[in-house]
Amino acid sequence: MREDVQALDIRDVTANWVNAAVLQSQIDDRIKALADLSHTPLFFGRLDYLHVVGAEKAEGSEGERFYIGRRHVHDAHGDPMVIDWRAPVSQPFYQASRNNPLDVDHRRRFGYTGGELTAYEDEYLTDPSETEQTSKLLQAEIERPRVGPMRDIVATIQPEQDEIVRSDLGGTVCVQGGPGTGKTAVGLHRVAYLLYAHRERLARTGTLVVGPNRSFLHYIEQVLPALGELEVQQATVEDLVAARVEVRGTDESAAAVIKGDARMADVLRRAIRSHVTPPVEPVVVVRGSRRWRVPAYEVEEMTAELLARDMRYGAAHEALPQRIAHAVLVRMEEAGEAPDDRVQNAVARNPAVKAAVKAVWPAVDPAKLVLRLLTDAEFLAAHAGGILSDDEQKQILMVKPARSVKAARWTAADAVLIDEAADLVARTHSLGHVVIDEAQDLSPMQYRAVGRRCSTGSATVLGDLAQGTTPWSTGSWEQALFHLGKADAVVEELTAGFRVPREVIAYASRLLPAISPGLTPVESVREAPGSLAVRGVAAEELDAAVVAACEESLRHEGSIGLIAADARLPALAAALGAAGHAYLSPGEETTAASRLTLVPASLAKGLEYDYVVLDEPAAVVDGEPDERTGLRRLYVALTRAVSGLIVLHAADLPEQLA
Repeated sequence: MREDVQALDIRDVTANWVNAAVLQSQIDDRIKALADLSHTPLFFGRLDYLHVVGAEKAEGSEGERFYIGRRHVHDAHGDPMVIDWRAPVSQPFYQASRNNPLDVDHRRRFGYTGGELTAYEDEYLTDPSETEQTSKLLQAEIERPRVGPMRDIVATIQPEQDEIVRSDLGGTVCVQGGPGTGKTAVGLHRVAYLLYAHRERLARTGTLVVGPNRSFLHYIEQVLPALGELEVQQATVEDLVAARVEVRGTDESAAAVIKGDARMADVLRRAIRSHVTPPVEPVVVVRGSRRWRVPAYEVEEMTAELLARDMRYGAAHEALPQRIAHAVLVRMEEAGEAPDDRVQNAVARNPAVKAAVKAVWPAVDPAKLVLRLLTDAEFLAAHAGGILSDDEQKQILMVKPARSVKAARWTAADAVLIDEAADLVARTHSLGHVVIDEAQDLSPMQYRAVGRRCSTGSATVLGDLAQGTTPWSTGSWEQALFHLGKADAVVEELTAGFRVPREVIAYASRLLPAISPGLTPVESVREAPGSLAVRGVAAEELDAAVVAACEESLRHEGSIGLIAADARLPALAAALGAAGHAYLSPGEETTAASRLTLVPASLAKGLEYDYVVLDEPAAVVDGEPDERTGLRRLYVALTRAVSGLIVLHAADLPEQLA
């Protein structure tokens, strides 16, 4: 198929060089989308239907057979050989069961090793003598060692996951899922499904995946291209709001919480609208030998009407000169003239009209507005009064006020405020669909920033309330979805764990009553006896014990993550170096020759490793500003392992784990 595209000759089919360039670009994209992946088989399943799909189910009629794969594949004559997993005819591969076979007689799963077919497994869904059994190929695929970036899960999607993946584009879906439930993969595959089902619409409006950090985005960046989807943007919230200023500073925790509070939107709204001032003089427009006068009270009425309409500040700034010009045209018509639209536009550009608009409704620079709020105590008090307390206002004022936008040491929270102010001035462009992963860690103002990017589209919100590790992490999905502007979203919960062994997730779940009361613990489908080891050592032996545990883990196949409190990293890096062990940083791709990654606890979220060595749980907890956040950070660290976890501690374990 790729060679057919490469062989296309477009020299005689394009009218001009522009058409040729556009067509060649489309061909190049198609060639990229058809790239061969040596480790990725073309098909992974087969469905034998009892009847021809879509035809009447006549007695004695023959059925139909389909091979199911990651991509649609046709032969040299254009006849389908492999059906895309997203096609309607493929859905029974994920949904059919003995209780509801969906007209499928026989389902076959294929097993691969390094892209080579090595096994197959059959289920006869309509045979009453067949007993329900756990698929060994499914189990093997889930437990396959993780080397390299995150991969697709199309061969192992479960029925409850498939329902979320195939939910309609028009609605926003929020997925609450504990560690190992596959929520990230479900979100990415939902994007792939939506691009398949609504390709033209999303090609026009665009799609975006928002992740918590660059390491995480690097980890997931190959999933969609492997499914042939190359046009999906990926960004962090910081990337989305960083266009207007450079972030060079950091906030104290208390200040960041206040800046991230949704009340700041009201403060900004007040501050922007305060620039509108009632006119004190009439507008006098001179055209030729005639003067046309619009009294101040009439301009004030126009201004009041625009304020009442709650338009974007910038849109109203553009509308006001046209309103004044229209009033002038009315007077011209009353005097017997016959002006047209060109005259109105000329009047709107008249110096007198421009001067009046500048005085009444001046242009506002979002960054300058936020800088004034954060450096001018009186200006802040005037617009935050009744919204923020005096103490809260003091918390967010810059310690060293900057003289200009470029000189300011902007923080990440400041950039979000500027983005909010910019949207109050001019509407932010909306995409067709946005996926937000690790969404529990966003502040209300960050939710608003992402929500603006899908205000006319839909979203997939992914997260786990128990893994909220920022001081401003959300308390409930209802709150989060309200700030996102998607209060009517459907909330789905994934509770079946496929990644973390039962022993490990049960140990980590001891923390749930303290960090997220009422949340349903994950029930892992995988038993792995011996997958958890908790070892106490003397303080002076801790570093050596950690290195030994890494060496023990390296004897197994797959990736190894050494997770530790951020403050412990220099000591552990030195210990690994002294022992002759090279290590990777989060986001760097593991290979067969380099499988050990040194991971600060602050960056562990969303990552997974076959074997994890966790250094000093108490230090992970103590590294956060409060105990609940620390225990949540520990919960994240405990649940990164796919096959085995070794916990090493010299200090006492947190009482919830002891």
